[in-house]
Amino acid sequence: MVCLRNDGYEVSLERRKIYAAVPDADAARHGQVRIIDESGEDYLFPATYFAPIDLPQALRRAVLAAV
Repeated sequence: MVCLRNDGYEVSLERRKIYAAVPDADAARHGQVRIIDESGEDYLFPATYFAPIDLPQALRRAVLAAV
């Protein structure tokens, strides 16, 4: 997911940064997404703050290895 907004979460999220999302159906039903933030922990954030992106496989592996 790419971060589009960080209003109220400036310490936890950087705009335009790619974040790994953790699947969470309950959060999705409530308009939220579970993201691994700057602390390395996963937290719920408004889904409207992010956009899903498809990464090429090699880039996906590199991004996930960095998390």
